[in-house]
Amino acid sequence: MFAGVNRESRALRVAVADDAVLLREGIGQILRASGVEVVSSVDTAEELLAVVSADSGIDAVVLDIKMPPTHTDEGLRALEQLRASGSTVGVLLLSMYTTAAYAIRAMSAGSGTGYLLKDRVADADTLVNAVRSVAAGGSVVDPEVVSLLVSGHTAEASLDTLSARERDVIRLMAEGKSNAGIAAELHLSLRTVESHIGHIMAKLDVEDSAEGHRRVLAVLRFLGRDS
Repeated sequence: MFAGVNRESRALRVAVADDAVLLREGIGQILRASGVEVVSSVDTAEELLAVVSADSGIDAVVLDIKMPPTHTDEGLRALEQLRASGSTVGVLLLSMYTTAAYAIRAMSAGSGTGYLLKDRVADADTLVNAVRSVAAGGSVVDPEVVSLLVSGHTAEASLDTLSARERDVIRLMAEGKSNAGIAAELHLSLRTVESHIGHIMAKLDVEDSAEGHRRVLAVLRFLGRDS
């Protein structure tokens, strides 16, 4: 699920952090082959933060969620620290697991953020497009995360806040449909769809930000708020 991709074609400057050397080097090779300049490759979140602090020209960072020393949420905490400091650098988080709570926490940090499963690294185009998207201020959520949540048991607490029609709308949002696509699917006017989306954003308490990011965050909160 991609949103907000809009950046001139130029060499991006990217830093990579992952304690798995082979994966880190593999990511670097894929990015370089696509014309991306990998300015730093480190194995801890602390080192990554130091790199970003020292180099204001970095466009994006790619980092694992679980890294030393605790292998829990170092990548997420690095993201939150960057945003707390006012940094707008794009951040693409990589995870081994389809975890709604991690995805929601990541996307709650604001635009220019992505959550991708490590399996996607094998698909060079997906990885590079995700990096370019977050560097441009867009939002990325791994399609498998959304698909699993859509097909599984959604949070009843979230369901209770939305009308039946609003649930129809947000499920189609989760499938990546545009407002026009949702209108056609549900046989509604575009204005009615926009009104439903406005109500959804208010009920799920999604903050004002880039439109693409708001849609991603609304879907995640709806599908995985209590997971």
